[in-house]
Amino acid sequence: MARDRVDLWVDATVLPNLLAETSVEVRDRSGQLLRAYPVEDGLMRLGAAPHQVDQTYIDMLVAYEDQRFWQHSGVDFLALGRAAVQAVANGEIVSGGSTLTMQVARLLEDGSTGRWQGKLRQMRVALALERKLDKRQILALYLTHAPFGGNLEGVRAATLVWFGKEPGRLTPAQAAFLIALPQSPETRRPDRNRLNAQAARDRVLRRLIAEGVLSQETGAAAKTETVSAQRRAFPVLAAHMADRALQAAPDQRLHDLTVDAALQKSLEQLAARSLLGQEERLSVAMLVANHQTGEILASVGSAGYRDNDRRAGFVDMTQAIRSPGSTLKPLIYAMGFDEGLVHPQTLITDQPVRFGAYAPRNFDGHFRGEIKVAEALRQSLNIPVVLLADQLGPARVMAALRKTGAAPKLPTGTAGLAVVLGGVGLSMQDLVRIYAMQANQGRSVDLVWQQHRAQQPARRVISRAAAWQVGHILSSIAPPAGAPPNRLAYKTGTSYGHRDAWALGYDATHVAAVWFGRPDGTPVPGAFGGDLAAPVLFELFQHLKPALDPLGPPPPETLMLPTAELPQPLQRFRGRDAVFEKTPDTPKLAFPPDGARLAPLDGGLTVKVRDGVLPLSILANGVPLATGLHQREIDLAFDEKGASSLTVIDAKGRSDRVAIWVD
Repeated sequence: MARDRVDLWVDATVLPNLLAETSVEVRDRSGQLLRAYPVEDGLMRLGAAPHQVDQTYIDMLVAYEDQRFWQHSGVDFLALGRAAVQAVANGEIVSGGSTLTMQVARLLEDGSTGRWQGKLRQMRVALALERKLDKRQILALYLTHAPFGGNLEGVRAATLVWFGKEPGRLTPAQAAFLIALPQSPETRRPDRNRLNAQAARDRVLRRLIAEGVLSQETGAAAKTETVSAQRRAFPVLAAHMADRALQAAPDQRLHDLTVDAALQKSLEQLAARSLLGQEERLSVAMLVANHQTGEILASVGSAGYRDNDRRAGFVDMTQAIRSPGSTLKPLIYAMGFDEGLVHPQTLITDQPVRFGAYAPRNFDGHFRGEIKVAEALRQSLNIPVVLLADQLGPARVMAALRKTGAAPKLPTGTAGLAVVLGGVGLSMQDLVRIYAMQANQGRSVDLVWQQHRAQQPARRVISRAAAWQVGHILSSIAPPAGAPPNRLAYKTGTSYGHRDAWALGYDATHVAAVWFGRPDGTPVPGAFGGDLAAPVLFELFQHLKPALDPLGPPPPETLMLPTAELPQPLQRFRGRDAVFEKTPDTPKLAFPPDGARLAPLDGGLTVKVRDGVLPLSILANGVPLATGLHQREIDLAFDEKGASSLTVIDAKGRSDRVAIWVD
């Protein structure tokens, strides 16, 4: 009858909340903690299960606190009886007799340890807990709620702060310290009283040696370990991305990212070093992804997450909308290759040009005359790429950007030719998508930063051949001074007013981006992508891997020919809608005039040229008729009938062209 009443009493127990809030954890691809967020009142309470904790610590904890933990039903009446006898014999409490289950009951209810009413409540809750949970679940509650000084709850929080590691592997000395600390967490905190902490640890070791849990040798060695007084900070890696994860799913307790903690840490250190000696408002951002899988491996939103005053470190510059500068040029050329407008060996004109009111200029203000497309991309010339974009059309460029997964933002409602020189807003993540596509043989890459997230299917943006040709050109650009002479395919960019300095690059496996600028968008005088960002990009790849993965051979369909052997339409390009501006000394075809209709020729044509620098070359319908000319009136052997075009090119590569009709 009495037993039945006890059962009814236990069964009627109202249990405390067994699902107390634990810190939100953000973890890397291997489960390593990147960042943890405090719970109520700033407590850092990290959940812990027995399998996450060193078994030596578990065994020592049970031996010291509750030897019959695995056998009793929540209350160890033998231990309580022993405690009562000791209290009577000594006139004071020598041991409390509380089981680990009773301690869990007290921790869950934040109850008293000494008064008999509190002890009775702990016994009742402990008996009820044992009927609801198994032993390992009860042990997990202790490992999660035990206090370890200050705002620390749980053994994982303790080992991260006091030892700088997870509790999976602990020394006997560390285990003994963790057993002693919860008994008086404030007076035994090593950062406040290291001697008290060490003395308490040694008492635990002596008792476990006396009871045969530890050997004399192991215990003696453990006592020689010094208790460190250092309180380490919780890891704060990929802080901006962690904030994004929390914002996306605020009720989720665990967020598993694709980030690699070791790489993330090394790049955050690189970012901080890269700003040493720079002006105080300059910031930096970096992003690294595996373009074969789409996984983002590191994301550095700023050089210092808490550097709010000078550099607005709280702003995630991997997500900020900025001008891409010249970094879109490879995509424009790749589209031109696919459209059959140009080939890397096509000659294209670099001279003053105007599209209505828009007159682009090269960054250095100089013009190169006729130049091969590949060289125009290597030198990042503006006029050739605008000529090509004019043929493609800005709307098609915008469509290609969106096809990569990017979300371009226009300053006005309509896209113009200025888009290709940075007149569009893109985030760093958008740019990495574009370059990942180029690296991935022209197929779009859906970048992911959360593990187990479904990816969007790949879409064909440019052909395999165009992607290879662009990569081949970019990998032939000379590395910045002091960088290793590897074959990284990379491109730099500087936005209007020196507001953004970019460098993006890739090999056969990885793609990365580096940005420098001010988060508020104000100019940074003298900031160039080639000077600021490119050296850091090359150093980034050294942190990423010991050697680059080569891009590989061209696809079989790639057209590999010199200029002279290309089909005639591909040998030379000139935008049909461009109006080339004539400088005073630009060569001009004085005769025949543009649009002239000529009588049948008797095997010859006289051509007159004004201005230009000798020697001159004359072409008819793209075919050279005479070169190395040192006179301005030339008699040419020419008897073509119908429509023809005549072109003169001077020693500086400047040209003039007229259309004629021969009856």
